[in-house]
Amino acid sequence: MAEDTGAGGGCKACDLMLGRAPLPGGSVLRTGSWVVEHCVGPLGLGTLVVKPARHVLHVAQLTAQESGELGPLLQRVSAAVTEVMAPEQVYVCLWSHAGGVPGHIHFVVQPVGARDMARFAAFGPALQVAMGEAGCILEAADVRRVCDRLREVLG
Repeated sequence: MAEDTGAGGGCKACDLMLGRAPLPGGSVLRTGSWVVEHCVGPLGLGTLVVKPARHVLHVAQLTAQESGELGPLLQRVSAAVTEVMAPEQVYVCLWSHAGGVPGHIHFVVQPVGARDMARFAAFGPALQVAMGEAGCILEAADVRRVCDRLREVLG
């Protein structure tokens, strides 16, 4: 379980894990050290977040157990996203800032296809920026459907 960041919370990642904020689709997978959830931001359907189950601000702060689980978990989650979403590529990147200061680290696992790149006339980090600026909101029912399928694939 995540370390609480105080009685009022204040960490969006912890708030989502602890049920203090709505999480469409719920938790997709939990391991001994990591939690996988659907992204609540505008990065598109099937985009997952892989984050430590405890409040961690820097990769350098990961324990040996957390580090040992990370690589295989990112590969496993990326394979599931590939199977369910059939993208041309799956981006995996670390995000860790909230309001310009270090926040709870999380790895974004994002399916990207030609339609995304054409719609936003961008790829890579520029695509993520464009999607963020567009602020597209996903339908909760679509997120739940994809999360159910991802849970099946991840076992």
